[in-house]
Amino acid sequence: MGRPMWFVNLIKHYFPDRFRIAKLTKWPGVGKLIDQLLFAGDDVLYLPKDTVIPIHQPITPQESVVLPSGVVDHFIEEAGYRWIMNTCFCRDANHCEHYPIDLGCVFLGEAVLRVNPKLGHLASKEEVLDHVQRAREAGLVHMIGRNRIDTVWAGATPGNKLLTICNCCPCCCLWRVLPHLETSMSARVTRMPGVNVVVTDRCVGCQRCTQDVCFVDAIHMEGGRAVISDACRGCGLCVEVCPTHAIQLSVDDDDFVEKSIARLSPLVDLK
Repeated sequence: MGRPMWFVNLIKHYFPDRFRIAKLTKWPGVGKLIDQLLFAGDDVLYLPKDTVIPIHQPITPQESVVLPSGVVDHFIEEAGYRWIMNTCFCRDANHCEHYPIDLGCVFLGEAVLRVNPKLGHLASKEEVLDHVQRAREAGLVHMIGRNRIDTVWAGATPGNKLLTICNCCPCCCLWRVLPHLETSMSARVTRMPGVNVVVTDRCVGCQRCTQDVCFVDAIHMEGGRAVISDACRGCGLCVEVCPTHAIQLSVDDDDFVEKSIARLSPLVDLK
């Protein structure tokens, strides 16, 4: 039946300490232990929001454009087991006031059968597709991949039979710890292949994009304008909030969705 609720509530209690715990990964010995317990085998992708993908191309009809959410929909279609969490663990633990707490993660694969039924429920393909669509409409960002932390706190094992789809907000997301993690661990959470985010000359230095927008603190001011570092995971939130449309997201690989699916598919047995 997975983890008992007292264990889940204990993890929630210590959720605010996640940044301090993340810094421990840079300690020799301690970091190696945390890596094996919580990150071994991980491969997680941030997906750009569909709304920031350039779709008005001169030769490509808008209706034929493949959007990042296609990665999420593909795995939902393929999975033999689908599970919707009653709440977002992160927003619930962080008492989020800006995004819906009830739009929890989606788990796919046989390991969901071991999740405590008090935490969520098995769902049909149609119900899950509707759930993730509502998450997009609420402004949340998808992350998808094999995520060992979920097998640990939820007791959803084995890890090779669990694929996680997170619906993340920038204020509460667990992965805000990425800048504090040891480099080899943070490198397991990446952007989609071919996605690039740049600041153009339209930037007026208003600093809006630096104000609790970026998941990984990849934006800072330099010489009166915004600069995006290599830490950027390409979610596109900064593109949406920029009042002068100075930040642009582009995709230089037409097969970025197919390559993402091919990368994640071998990691988890979803049947």
